[in-house]
Parts: sequence; C-alpha cells; structure tokens
Amino acid sequence: MATRPIRVMIVEDSLVVRTLLTHIIAGDPRLEVVAAVASAEEALAQLAAIRPDVISMDIRLPGMDGLEATRQIMADQPTPIVVISASFDRTQLNPTMDALRAGALAAVEKPVGIADPEYRTIAAEIRTQLVIMSQVAVVRRRMRTPLAGAPTAGRPRIAPRMLLCAASTGGPQALAKLFNSLPADLSLPVLLVQHMGGAFMDGFASWLDSVVPQRVELARAAVLPQPGTIYVAPGDRHLTLMPSGKLGLSEAPPVGGQRPAATVLFTSAAAALDGAALAVVLTGMGEDGAAGVRQLVDAGGAAIAEHESTAVVNGMPAAAVRQGALALPLDLIGPHVKRILAREVVQ
Repeated sequence: MATRPIRVMIVEDSLVVRTLLTHIIAGDPRLEVVAAVASAEEALAQLAAIRPDVISMDIRLPGMDGLEATRQIMADQPTPIVVISASFDRTQLNPTMDALRAGALAAVEKPVGIADPEYRTIAAEIRTQLVIMSQVAVVRRRMRTPLAGAPTAGRPRIAPRMLLCAASTGGPQALAKLFNSLPADLSLPVLLVQHMGGAFMDGFASWLDSVVPQRVELARAAVLPQPGTIYVAPGDRHLTLMPSGKLGLSEAPPVGGQRPAATVLFTSAAAALDGAALAVVLTGMGEDGAAGVRQLVDAGGAAIAEHESTAVVNGMPAAAVRQGALALPLDLIGPHVKRILAREVVQ
C-alpha cells in the first residue's frame, strides 16, 4: 500500500521565493504542496480546511508576522512548523528564535536562487526538515503519574563544577524555561550544545542572552569558563573541555551524525573534571549525549533528562535515561539542579 505524500503549506510573501520553495518541495516525492499563501492571515483562514502535515513559515510577512502566526497556530491548531529564514538578516534572527520558543520545531536558511552555490545544500535541508518535522506530535501528552517532591535518584557522587546541557528539536523553548528557573549568579559555568544550522548559531546565542538572566556567549577556544556564563557550541564544531579546564573547539568528524555533539562534550568533561559535572539532556531527536551520560555517571557525576510528558521529542532524553539519567518534567529540572548545587542531594 502506497504511503500518501506529506502535505505541506507554504507561507511566504515573496512570489519568487514562494515559487522556488514550491519547486524545491515538488522535487521530493515524499512531499506535496497543498497550499502556497502570501500572508499569515491567509494561512490561518485556510488551515482548518487544508489540515497540512507541516508548515513552511516565513517570519517577515505583511500584516501579521510569522512569529504571531506561529503563536496562534500552536494555540489553536498545533501543526509542525519549519521556519524558513534569511539567517544572516538581523531583522529576522530574533523573531526566528522567538518562533522556535513559541513552538516552531526548526529553522532553515531561505534559498536565494537556483544559481546560488549553496542552493542544492539548502534545498536538501529544507526537504529533510519538512519530512522529519512532519512526524513530530506537537500536541503535548499529559503525564500519567504526577512527579513531585525532591527525587531520591540522580544524586552525583561528586559535587559538580560544571553544568552541561544538550538539546535539539524544541530546544530553544526548553532551554529558555530551564535557564530562567536558575539564578543569574549561577555558581558554575554552563556548556551548551544545541543542534541547529551553523548559520544560525551566532543569532541563537545572542537571542538566548536576551531572554535568560545569565550571560550567554558563543564558545571560543582556550577560554577559561566562568561561573554564571553559558557557553554555546558554535556551528559545525565540537565543543570540548580540555584537561586544563579551558574550552576546546574541534573539527573532528561528526559523532552520531552531529557536530557539535553532546556526547563529545559530555565525554571530554567527564575526563577533564574526573566526573565532577552535571549533565541535562532536553528534548531532541536521536540519541546524542547518551554515550556521554554513561561515561559521566560511571565517573561519579550525574545526569537529568527531560521527562517524556514535557519533551517535544523524546529521542535524546529517552536514550539518556537508558544510560542512567534521571527523568524529570521540565518544570522540575531547575529546582532539582538548585538542590544539587546546594548540596542537598549530594551523597
């Protein structure tokens, strides 16, 4: 029995780009364009009747912008959304990141034209993200069993000196919530791997710095990480912690298809700190970070993974739990981290 194509709605005000996106999507037999509209208002008016499997969303639109459209769609008729953004256009970077926080699942560079040297790469990424994100169930599930109180599991044997975080699909929203639940004067540095297109990483770091109380900066090699600062892995380079305690950046091959990879970060920190680190694995596809969680836990550290009840995608968290991480809903991760740092749950 043949599988029906994935139904795509394109929301893009530029006729040239809208035509180009239609051409790109038509080149993949897994995908079918069922609507191509020039405004958010048109998209919202047609959404209930068309019921697309995934939406390609521009940010800068006439009238209602793509950010507000994302908010309304996620509130009224949740549908997977992939933001198609001019990644280096500063007028779109913050709205793009805000759209990810509002529930969009991924951001992809906007194609310039068929003659552009990066056209094939960008076109392939657009098709891939539309296919993958169409499979994400964006309606959150309710928890079957309430989790409350201070967990007795997930206790590090060694007091942590570094907080390590990893996220992928749905990460910007979860990271903003996590870091806003932690103090601005956090007593240890934070090293962060967020899977996202390399062209967006500068903008992501700037956006995160604007929405959380801690200082956020893009990681640089040979920097000694400072308490209260979040260091974001740059695009397409592994972030590591060196034996000297300084940050390292590596162009080594991807691990598990990812560069930067959380597993590389967690493994390096477990060795450099003799296990004195706490890892947090949030929503994301795949299993990145799981092997590093095992090494960190074996070395005496601890790991927390977002519970399936709140994770947009439970791939990375579930893999981390299988390797020894404690599963907690997103709202409880920050309080548990604070208890660990206050030595309330350190054995």
